[in-house]
Amino acid sequence: MKSKLDKAILDSMSRNPNNWKGIFYYNPGDSRLIVRKINPSMGWSFNFASPYSYITLAFIILITIAAIVFLK
Repeated sequence: MKSKLDKAILDSMSRNPNNWKGIFYYNPGDSRLIVRKINPSMGWSFNFASPYSYITLAFIILITIAAIVFLK
């Protein structure tokens, strides 16, 4: 489990406007795959500096396409 200091550092990274490129979060120093947006009521975002975010997005898109094709 992460300490309160680690959580505070990670939260400060996701609140830093320099790590946001429009609506996309991009921070190679942040190890998280999914981060809370600057305004928490807006939800969550992927960390697009992580290669796993692209793999996860591709997987979600493939599942959606498969569901559309096979459930018709």
